[in-house]
Amino acid sequence: MQERYLPNQVETEAQAHWRAGDVYRVTEHATLADGSPKPKFYACSMLPYPSGKLHMGHVRNYTINDMMTRQLRMRGYNVLMPMGWDAFGMPAENAAMKSGVPPAQWTYDNIAYMKKQMQAMGLAIDWSREMCACDPAYYKWNQWLFLKMLEKGIAYRKTQVVNWDPVDQTVLANEQVIDGRGWRSGALVEKREIPGYYLRITDYADELLDTLKDGLPGWPERVRLMQENWIGKSEGVRFAFRHDIRDEQGRLIQDGLMHVFTTRADTIMGVTFCAVAPEHPLAAHAARGNAGLAAFIEACRQGGTTEAELATREKEGLPTGLSVIHPLTGEPVPVWVGNYVLMSYGDGAVMGVPAHDERDFAFARKYGLPIRQVIAAEGKTYSTEAWQDWYADKQIGRTVQSGKYDGLSTAEAIQAVAADLKAQGLGELRTTWRLRDWGISRQRYWGTPIPIIHCPDCGPVPVPEKDLPVVLPEDLVPDGTGNPLAKHEGFLSCHCPSCGKPARRETDTMDTFIDSSWYFMRYTSPGNDQAMVDARNDYWMPMDQYIGGIEHAVLHLLYARFWTRVMRDLGMVKFSEPFTRLLCQGMVLNHIYSRKNARGGIEYFWPDQVENITDDKGGIVGARLKSDGSPVDYGGIGTMSKSKNNGVDPQSLIDGLGADTARLFVMFASPPEQTLEWSDSGVEGAHRFLRRLWAFCHGHHDDIRRHAAVPLDGAALDEAAAGLRRQIHGLLRQADYDYQRIQYNTVVSTAMKMLNTLESAAQAGVSGPALAESASILLRVLYPVVPHVTWQLWRELGLADALGDLLDAPWPQVDEAALRADTVELVLQVNGKVRGQLDVPQEADRPAIEALARAHEAVARFLEGREPKRVVVVPGRLVNVVG
Repeated sequence: MQERYLPNQVETEAQAHWRAGDVYRVTEHATLADGSPKPKFYACSMLPYPSGKLHMGHVRNYTINDMMTRQLRMRGYNVLMPMGWDAFGMPAENAAMKSGVPPAQWTYDNIAYMKKQMQAMGLAIDWSREMCACDPAYYKWNQWLFLKMLEKGIAYRKTQVVNWDPVDQTVLANEQVIDGRGWRSGALVEKREIPGYYLRITDYADELLDTLKDGLPGWPERVRLMQENWIGKSEGVRFAFRHDIRDEQGRLIQDGLMHVFTTRADTIMGVTFCAVAPEHPLAAHAARGNAGLAAFIEACRQGGTTEAELATREKEGLPTGLSVIHPLTGEPVPVWVGNYVLMSYGDGAVMGVPAHDERDFAFARKYGLPIRQVIAAEGKTYSTEAWQDWYADKQIGRTVQSGKYDGLSTAEAIQAVAADLKAQGLGELRTTWRLRDWGISRQRYWGTPIPIIHCPDCGPVPVPEKDLPVVLPEDLVPDGTGNPLAKHEGFLSCHCPSCGKPARRETDTMDTFIDSSWYFMRYTSPGNDQAMVDARNDYWMPMDQYIGGIEHAVLHLLYARFWTRVMRDLGMVKFSEPFTRLLCQGMVLNHIYSRKNARGGIEYFWPDQVENITDDKGGIVGARLKSDGSPVDYGGIGTMSKSKNNGVDPQSLIDGLGADTARLFVMFASPPEQTLEWSDSGVEGAHRFLRRLWAFCHGHHDDIRRHAAVPLDGAALDEAAAGLRRQIHGLLRQADYDYQRIQYNTVVSTAMKMLNTLESAAQAGVSGPALAESASILLRVLYPVVPHVTWQLWRELGLADALGDLLDAPWPQVDEAALRADTVELVLQVNGKVRGQLDVPQEADRPAIEALARAHEAVARFLEGREPKRVVVVPGRLVNVVG
């Protein structure tokens, strides 16, 4: 065994061995030694986008998965850990426009490099199941299931107002609009009406919501709450304000009814205005003769539409000069256009009750609109000068100034108002949802082609199943002037499947969330070109553990849950929920340093370029460049980012200190679900620990190797050896517990304690079977964290000959007999202060413990010869002598 720990040499040898043996290939028929089937466990990390290089977030995510996979395999499970590539999307197109290289080439080059990096990390991935979203063999099934949804009415085509990015030439989801601009291009977003394809996720809203409440106990509560809020079930009343507003042809607009939805029908007598979305038909009608209003509406078209943005945006509006009729009082109610009203939610109109809605209150105060109190609470005084939270409280209020409804509770008033509106034929109780159908049409090139053919005579016609996949040309280079498919005659030109006449292919491609909604099931059925999934999917799914970032808590996870239910209803799968347990790992953070340059832009600096300036408590208050001493602003810690020059290249870390050092640091520095702050000194500390581990094994190589296969007789051990076993098995119990609860940082700290214990025992002269057993336990506990160095040490120490290859070596079992001691060490206190330790026989009763305590020299010394008044015994923990 060589004396020095050389990580690159160790890792190269280990990986070559694993690769030669194809040791990570998994089948559905794995059995235990007795011939019985192994229990299955499917652990999967969210598939990465092939951006070019792994980042430390990837390293952390995949190491969590790898630890779980390796430890469970040692415990006898049949464990699947696959990997694939979320390969479609705009980043590849943007890169292509910069480099002039087709997105396909850029994507495949990046995949090759990132796969090499993953292999260098030593991940236990079954690469035989690798999938890639831009592979026609994969996206064929996106197209196939889309056609099945079209047959069932789950997929449909409609024209709708959308967020249009004029630079990227694509539709954006609400959450992709930030401060009114496209999330990637930064261009002001426009509103456009265009046709597209949608999936009826709203048909599954009730089921998706109900399961969140009691059917996903293995999910973090915050993720369930985020999805619940996104689905947004609201129970209230949908009703109409009558009006006599007519268009240029004299026809009543919307049949003379302006519908709204409210959860607070009990406040209907407090309506003093109504507000409509800028796209509402009444707004469009009013703007025809009002240049100021038309300009305001155009300005609203440039704004973002996320709810978060609406909540923080300054509420603005203009009167239309129109009015509608209050359905219960008959009074005219003025109609305004409001920038905070969305056409895509409800009917694009809201009733304004400023006395009892904070948003309406601010709007009314700004524009001098009446505020009419219709809810009162005992002991509370209402004022229109400032908003108070109780104004909107549904629990404590009673209706006032509401005529026949006076004195009713919120629930009673809602029922009464709904009944009266229904009697007039103007409204009824209704449940509404924040969730909207999923628009999957992207006006982009690099994505799954939507399998539709447009015929001048037949209209949109589905591509026949036998003609799938509709293959995306891979040699196009976007130039920023729209979708290049629209200019590619070889792709566009086809014949109508119905009438045979010349026709044109659909050029929209599918939302990339389609690709990630079922990829985890394709891992289970690799190589099947006849079916989307097969019986192997029934073996592996539902997934036992899913691992990924909290940023995917809503859309990806919600779409995957919906997609799974569609497959269930088509008879393809036998389950409803795809992910049994979910772990959202924390972000990796690092220090941020910057300053404004001469042009007013911000220039960022790498942490190793600066020297920190600290206060008297060691806190960083500033920094200066090492090169010239000039001042630099310290921005605190934030998520690692290339743009902020605070990322760490995993490859350089692997090349320099080894993959095991990187793995050990990211697992030890923080619990998996919490953020991790990068620390160069922490990385160095992780590497020093591995060198210590190697040095210990090298120093005791001969002793451990001689006793690796020697049976251990616990009863024959001397006190020192028995003490070593007692401590190691106690720590093993803690490690077992921490593996079970996925607290991998404390697994590492427990392993560190094991090494400390081994070193101390060896210095005290412990050797032979007890030392060999303890070393084998340490290596197995550490193996899932740092597989390369432990695998090499396992072989060097002869443990592979005794217990088999470390990959499938039996997980060590806690020996309860080893934990039993002849004596117990208790903390000794005198008058509540710790004054030493007290060793008592294991079988000692309370009187015997008291007698030993009274006789202890520390008691006589600290009581100065006085007799103790009493002795308090806490069994197994401490003795307190009170004098």
